[in-house]
Amino acid sequence: MFVFHSPKEMQIFANQVRKEGKVIGFVPTMGALHEGHLRLIRKARRESDITVVSVFVNPIQFDDPNDFSRYPRTLDEDRYKLEMEGVQVLFAPSAEDMYPPGFSTFVEVQNLDRYMEGAHRPGHFRGVTTVVLKLFNIVKPHFAVFGLKDAQQYYIVKRMVEDLNLDLEIVPHETVREPDGLAMSSRNRLLSPESRKQATALYRALKLGKEMIFSGERDPWKVKDEIRKFLEREAPLGEVDYVEIASIPDLQPVSEIEGKVLLALAVRFPEARLIDNFILLPDDKLVWNEKIG
Repeated sequence: MFVFHSPKEMQIFANQVRKEGKVIGFVPTMGALHEGHLRLIRKARRESDITVVSVFVNPIQFDDPNDFSRYPRTLDEDRYKLEMEGVQVLFAPSAEDMYPPGFSTFVEVQNLDRYMEGAHRPGHFRGVTTVVLKLFNIVKPHFAVFGLKDAQQYYIVKRMVEDLNLDLEIVPHETVREPDGLAMSSRNRLLSPESRKQATALYRALKLGKEMIFSGERDPWKVKDEIRKFLEREAPLGEVDYVEIASIPDLQPVSEIEGKVLLALAVRFPEARLIDNFILLPDDKLVWNEKIG
């Protein structure tokens, strides 16, 4: 496996691969790799000649310095996992490589970041879109795989690619879950045993909301209120940041539930803040984003 730390060296390698007519698949990560990441990587491996995985804890997308400092960093372990998966390239730059002195250019997708994560983490998505665009320019992938656990991020990145006419495809991958339904996340390892037990309430709350909607409830406020009550009862260690039902793909809160919608929530436990969502097609009684395993 090739390991690049320099953006320029990664870029030179990617240019050569493209000249050879090979397809580059890309999975951007912040490391602390788990089975959820590996599922994305396997998808990229199946559909590309060269798979590149980046490991970079991006400082400009953290609104809380404590969250940034506590984010798990396990590069040696990550490298071993990638080698076992047959990944050809690991790109692991430093913050100084990505944001040298004098760096002053940022990318922002407006309106899609007004609610949910954007409202609770000011500047978060500006940091995400800036680093993702930089990574695309460095790695030069033909496609990039993004997990739908961060559904708002997926739609924002997809919009950025469309708006800026970037020559790559954004490929979604369903949320990967633990057997008890908890969405896999690098932050899960920070949870205390009791918080981890209560964290399953996020998935169960989404199922409650889904069942209400599929039973015919079209008032988003009733659904959101029942979900909040459920979370407060089943996860008392957690503090609910938001429960939202938003339209897709413009991610605006809905006044009536119809068409494809995003049912999303965030809960802040003492050790870590967790997010989860379902992408629902209530008219067809389908859930896109609910696979367990």
